Amino acid sequence: MCEPYLLILVFLAIEIMGHEETDLSLITLLSDRCTELGFSPFHVQKRSIGYIYNRIWAAIKRETLQVLSEGVCGPQDIDAIFKDVLRTPMGPCEQMDVVGLDVVLDIEKHYAESRTGIPSEPREYLMKMIRNGHLGVKSHRGFYDYKATSEQLPRIRQSPSLKTVSRAS
Repeated sequence: MCEPYLLILVFLAIEIMGHEETDLSLITLLSDRCTELGFSPFHVQKRSIGYIYNRIWAAIKRETLQVLSEGVCGPQDIDAIFKDVLRTPMGPCEQMDVVGLDVVLDIEKHYAESRTGIPSEPREYLMKMIRNGHLGVKSHRGFYDYKATSEQLPRIRQSPSLKTVSRAS
């Protein structure tokens, strides 16, 4: 039985996207207010599925899944190299486990429906994992096995752009 676990991530980046009829003074007002509140605003200047960060993150997830599906290496190597090179608190596989592989699959399906040229292998790889009951942290099994206590769950290191609060209830 897994202990209840609360993980709250507070990212300081905020993406602001209007549409062609949005008054630019509103974007400026929102950006200024975000800055006053300690956030880092980013203006998405043109309609973009996933805005900026999530669109780029989707490509990283997709390539991670492609590398895994091809057997190039395992999740431990991918996560280790990301943490080493980019100094990220968690690697892509750990992040997907926390989000939930079923949620990641839903997002990937949305991208595939909305954009051309999205390969099917990453989704097929996820579907196989999900069919085997590997949903990530919530099922105690994803790219990694998670024990019955919160001590084995992924921990997020503090970074300047990320605030974390975690506790077992």
